[in-house]
Amino acid sequence: MNAPFQPPTAPVLLIEHLPGHVARITLNRPQARNAINGEIANALEAALQATESDDDVRAVVLTGSGQEAFCSGADLKEVAAGRGKQLRTERGGFAGFVYAPRTKPWIAAVNGPALAGGTEIALACDVVVAAQHATFGLPEVQRGLIAGAGGLYRLPRALPRYIALELVATGDPLQAARAHQFGLVNHLVPAGEVQDTALALAQRIARNAPLAVRESLVVARLAHDLDEAPLRQLSAEGLARVAASEDLREGLQAFIEKRAPQWRGR
Repeated sequence: MNAPFQPPTAPVLLIEHLPGHVARITLNRPQARNAINGEIANALEAALQATESDDDVRAVVLTGSGQEAFCSGADLKEVAAGRGKQLRTERGGFAGFVYAPRTKPWIAAVNGPALAGGTEIALACDVVVAAQHATFGLPEVQRGLIAGAGGLYRLPRALPRYIALELVATGDPLQAARAHQFGLVNHLVPAGEVQDTALALAQRIARNAPLAVRESLVVARLAHDLDEAPLRQLSAEGLARVAASEDLREGLQAFIEKRAPQWRGR
């Protein structure tokens, strides 16, 4: 007797290499509002490491399947079953992502609600493009938890202090339009334009010299964490590396010859 047919299981993470030196990574658990389980955490960490080692990728867009949710955070069924530790990795933390070291720019294409760990994932990115119907928030306190993946300090850095404190204490959601007013969202667009806007932005970034972008982000990402003296030192070190690069010579020559530069990333 033949075994009953089992439809193939869709991968929990989709990776696409798109034109313009851009990769798009999609959280693909729409039936669970793209909640993070152990499988997706390991897959996202592996995808991050793959983009870091791929010289053809200069910018990454991170999004969720469908329009119901960008990411609803931790899969609470997994947490309730005692598998909460599987939702994070040793190197990357929650979702294999929020604490993972990386050199390339990441753009969160928030196509729906990004709540709890979903907000923390968006906060770990460099740029946020959000649909008008998207929401953000840290509702963990409503479930007896706390936001333990960077949200408790990254949200107050992204928002005015007292707005952030209210959101942390109440667990209430923040509408995307208000998040845009406060600067948490870079670009607020209709739902149907989220992907195109995020990809166009990634391609604009990828047209710049990749080494210069990476060295600039090293300093800019730490601007709120360090005093001026170490930031000045990091800037000087980055400038020295860029000044000795092939890309600087190519950029200057391309400017003189009035042509598009051909970056090599070194």
